[in-house]
Amino acid sequence: MNPAPNLFLIGPMGAGKTSIGRRLADRLELPFIDLDLAFEERAGVSIALTFEIEGEAGFRKRESALLAELVRQRGIILSTGGGAVLDRGNRELLRNNGFVVWLDVDVETQLRRLQADRKRPLLSAGDRNERLRDMAAQRNPLYAETADLHIRASGTTSSAAMARNVGMQIARHWHYIENGADA
Repeated sequence: MNPAPNLFLIGPMGAGKTSIGRRLADRLELPFIDLDLAFEERAGVSIALTFEIEGEAGFRKRESALLAELVRQRGIILSTGGGAVLDRGNRELLRNNGFVVWLDVDVETQLRRLQADRKRPLLSAGDRNERLRDMAAQRNPLYAETADLHIRASGTTSSAAMARNVGMQIARHWHYIENGADA
């Protein structure tokens, strides 16, 4: 059992981090934060517009600053953006401030889940299949390096069923602690 004050969900886009995170937060009665949504609320503009104006490097710098602020909270469930693990400092922040769960999903499932999504800047140009495969090749080793628990989230299971499955697996490995003491 791994005690930690926070639960962090990492993984590629389309893995279900937000939908599963919300359900887990309800079940565990903990606040849920989606890093991408928190970014947009804080910036007052979409991630796509931030990419357009500042490029990916500008977005990643802002994302890292917000992540550093959010992980210092206690008693939260946080879903990160798929690329948050690209920064070594982000990986360390996640590992040092909570229990990290990698929701892994295959490219075929991502393509199906993201079929109608047109707002993700990294999927806006080129062959989506090729782009997702390239991102997986780059990011999967970083997810593996960061995660305390690896859960396969591919398939056609409903988000409710997947959240129950993830919740059962997390319950076997993570023990929530509040303020450094057992809750």
